[in-house]
Amino acid sequence: MTQSLNGIRVAILASDGFEESELAVPKAEMDAAGIDVHVVAPKGGNIRAWAETCWGDEYPVDKTLDEVSEHDYAALMLPGGVINPDTLRQNDKALAFVRAFFKAGKPVGAICHASWILINADVVEGRRMTSIPSVAQDLINAGAEWEDSEVVCDNGLVTSRKPADLDAFCSKLIEEIDEGRHTDQHA
Repeated sequence: MTQSLNGIRVAILASDGFEESELAVPKAEMDAAGIDVHVVAPKGGNIRAWAETCWGDEYPVDKTLDEVSEHDYAALMLPGGVINPDTLRQNDKALAFVRAFFKAGKPVGAICHASWILINADVVEGRRMTSIPSVAQDLINAGAEWEDSEVVCDNGLVTSRKPADLDAFCSKLIEEIDEGRHTDQHA
């Protein structure tokens, strides 16, 4: 890894009900690598985590979707959970924000159920991906090639299955952020 990560900005797009570890761990890993991480959400204030079986902590929102564009960030990360991606996949501004990263060739990371957002953004066809197994058929139906691996990387698109895969996910996502734009990343 190069020193080029210091000061690079990455957006984590989330709403209430994100799986807590799937935002907290990647954010901490990126912070430790010198990356400037912003939590972006449809609304300002705080968003509340889901911590496996019950509500978790609240996390401050740095920017709302109305305040940002893909031009502000080098990469995008999408935490899972069930509630968070189900909400975001129905939000046109969130889908446009996600699509813009793909069109610009920027790295995108998605874990667990976050692939639902990518399906609705129409960016998974022809891509190698993984996810929580319950989303596998959704990805296949949308044209993705699904595999059961802790992390899959396809031209800047990094996907993982679950919190147990976070070490591999964070490592690969940071590597892709360090590499920068990917000419074969596409919407």
